[in-house]
Amino acid sequence: MFSANIFTLYPDVFPGVLGQGIYERASNKNIWELNVKNIRDYASDKHLTVDDKPFGGGSGMVMKADVINRCLDKNSNSFKTYYLSPRGKLFNQDLANQISNLNGINLLCGHFEGVDQRVLDYKKIEEISIGDFILSGGESAAIIILDAVLRLIPGVLGNENSIKDESFTDNLLEYPQYTQPRVWNNLEVPSVLLSGNHAEIKDWRLNQSQSITRNLRPDLWSRYTKSKDKKN
Repeated sequence: MFSANIFTLYPDVFPGVLGQGIYERASNKNIWELNVKNIRDYASDKHLTVDDKPFGGGSGMVMKADVINRCLDKNSNSFKTYYLSPRGKLFNQDLANQISNLNGINLLCGHFEGVDQRVLDYKKIEEISIGDFILSGGESAAIIILDAVLRLIPGVLGNENSIKDESFTDNLLEYPQYTQPRVWNNLEVPSVLLSGNHAEIKDWRLNQSQSITRNLRPDLWSRYTKSKDKKN
């Protein structure tokens, strides 16, 4: 069973979408589990203080290292811990694949102006980001990361083959998809998809993926062409 452990000041955010649909069914089958820990429960004073003003001045508040450390220690396990931070390394499909092959993950959600650097250094916590923008906290980022990871775990998706041709597989974006009706608003489904010729359909989809990637994501296209050159 894959264990997803969330450390947060706002436990009511979870499970959110992770408690719906395929993820709910997979949880009921004991394929994965969600454990949410309220950092505030590990504050030591009567006011349950979890933050304080930053040394050196500045706006906002900083989450306290001692409180976070107690929360992590009391719920310790062997899983890798990530802190959701805009200065972290960029989360991508490769990292989602790596995490999905683990037994579990710890996600530390910051808030306010972030967390005291000392707890990150002391615990050797790696920082991870979902993009170059600022959120009010790490909770929504944690849900996005788990959404990307959980669907890769065997048994979560109903059809495991659906993962094989998705965007970012082999550094290509996914080809266009079509369904019924065949004609909608005078727009027809590409005839090759109705031909029944699987070889031609495969070629068409590859060409579409290549064209879309080349036009929309030149960075991915460069990685794709380099990987092809290495294989050749």
